[in-house]
Amino acid sequence: MKLQTEVSFEAAANKFHMDDSILVLGSCFSGCVGDKLQALGLDVLVNPFGPLYNAASMRTALERIVSGEHFTQEDCISLGSGSSRICSFHHHTLASRTDASSFLQDANAVLDAAHAFWQRCNKIILTLGSSWCYRHIERNMIVSNCLKRDAREFRREFLSLEQTEEQLQYMYALACASGKKRDILVSVSPIRHFKDGAHGNMLSKANLLLASDKLAQEHENVEYFPAYEIMMDELRDYRFYAEDMLHPSAQSENYIFERFIEWGFSPADRAELARRQQALKRSLHISKMQ
Repeated sequence: MKLQTEVSFEAAANKFHMDDSILVLGSCFSGCVGDKLQALGLDVLVNPFGPLYNAASMRTALERIVSGEHFTQEDCISLGSGSSRICSFHHHTLASRTDASSFLQDANAVLDAAHAFWQRCNKIILTLGSSWCYRHIERNMIVSNCLKRDAREFRREFLSLEQTEEQLQYMYALACASGKKRDILVSVSPIRHFKDGAHGNMLSKANLLLASDKLAQEHENVEYFPAYEIMMDELRDYRFYAEDMLHPSAQSENYIFERFIEWGFSPADRAELARRQQALKRSLHISKMQ
């Protein structure tokens, strides 16, 4: 008696390895996967500028990482809601500092480290969250974060299928420039965005699924991992969601991560990761006891 529809898929053709250097860009869920890999001792860089949700913001972040071009005074923006802290439209508010000099110093130090990481990076994980984005009207730029500023400064836009495909293809070109053919994993975040209702969320996700599939179909070094499908089918019960009923619970995150490891790593590497996971659990248990 089967009480669950299992999402079946072939194992990854381009396996991950223990000595890979993996750049992770995208939504909060991508950060969850990246953090788990990092905790197991892999060489991983996760969202150096903070979480990214749409393909245009991900492209802008990757361009900056590849070029290493420093942020300048022109990028500095005051946070809204009466705050005097300084950030940029490329960053999450956690990157904000009390003044422009401090922000630029820290932001460019992170950028320099990300640019250096890019030189050895051989794997990229891109997790798309939404087709919706916000454009700052005066600067005519799609922002990664609105920084709590007045909503009237922005225009909300829906990236079409063609626009999303264009952003993904551009990121692919960046990844494979200079003759280095980095392997790319694309996925769609299982986090639902209900600002536009259930139908709006499905349209947004469908757009991302079609664009991701096209990229994977066209390039042998690009593969798709069905994180969204696993959440929607295998974990469709609300007991697998957090209290907001939109984000996966910690249990669901762990389950999808296990499926990712099963999909993306060789049996020998999976055994080593399991050993490291047990060692990590023991160390955490000991630290709680102290």
